[in-house]
Amino acid sequence: MDEVLIGTIVASTLRVSVPLILCALAGVLSERSGVIDLGLEGKMLLTAFATASVGAATGSMALALAAAVMVGVALSMLHGYACVTHGGDQVVLGVAITMMAAGLTVVLGIAWFSLGGQTPPLAEAVRLHPLFVGPAAWVREIPGVGPMLALALFGHNAFVYGSLVAVATVWWLLYRTRFGLRLRATGENPNMVDAAGVSVKAMRYQALALNGVLCSLAGAYLVLAMNPSFIPHMTAGRGYMALAAMIFGKWHPVGALWACLLFGFLDAVSIRLQGVALPIVGEVPVQAIQALPYVLTVVLLAGFIGRAVAPKALGRPYVKER
Repeated sequence: MDEVLIGTIVASTLRVSVPLILCALAGVLSERSGVIDLGLEGKMLLTAFATASVGAATGSMALALAAAVMVGVALSMLHGYACVTHGGDQVVLGVAITMMAAGLTVVLGIAWFSLGGQTPPLAEAVRLHPLFVGPAAWVREIPGVGPMLALALFGHNAFVYGSLVAVATVWWLLYRTRFGLRLRATGENPNMVDAAGVSVKAMRYQALALNGVLCSLAGAYLVLAMNPSFIPHMTAGRGYMALAAMIFGKWHPVGALWACLLFGFLDAVSIRLQGVALPIVGEVPVQAIQALPYVLTVVLLAGFIGRAVAPKALGRPYVKER
């Protein structure tokens, strides 16, 4: 029974960590180029709404994902236009994107669907389905650890496996390619990048484009895998949790992954602990258990934001010297 419980918690941790991982990677790419992105929450929320709206209207997962990517990249380009091209305040614009998304999704949801800001449930054909169900049955037959491994590692949807591949891909892109070297240099010393004949603005726009795609996938996952319809404010602070994970992971893809898995583990455990009486303390209030991931977010930001060394040019608009 303990092995089954462990496998179930690991599986839940992986599933609920996906939007955090994708958003944290988006933040890593953006901030490694020198652009602060506090709009992760808003981008994820608006792309979730786009996914649900197009998916409900067309019944096509491909079109729903395409709409999400278009919205996510458009928001990142807006971010770039205001902050990279015109040197606007990056913190203010990120907060503005989140506030705009929070209001716009409710207004459009009420106007289009008349369901109090929600969208109609997506058809089963539009949603993500488990993969590797056959191998899971074979692994389950392994004596001892078989049931645990089958529950923990098999039967997830494509986004769960894809998010782990995305971590490896972003790591390779940042640390094993010329593009990654230039991107990291842009966030550390943009003057040197400019002197080498590379456009600082172009590098930041490319980082923001990738940022928009990853935020889009995070938002789409909320609708395609976790909840069959859009609900107002359904991101529930996940963008800020991803930001905390990125800082705790020191702007490194692998470090951010472990922090996201920690948040996901707390979320998974909080679900399991609801209504359970613990030794000495007895039954813990549901609200206190649900607050665990958010409390950890505050603790990490308060304890590590001053210790983690951010890219030196982070948040500084670059003005080319003449």
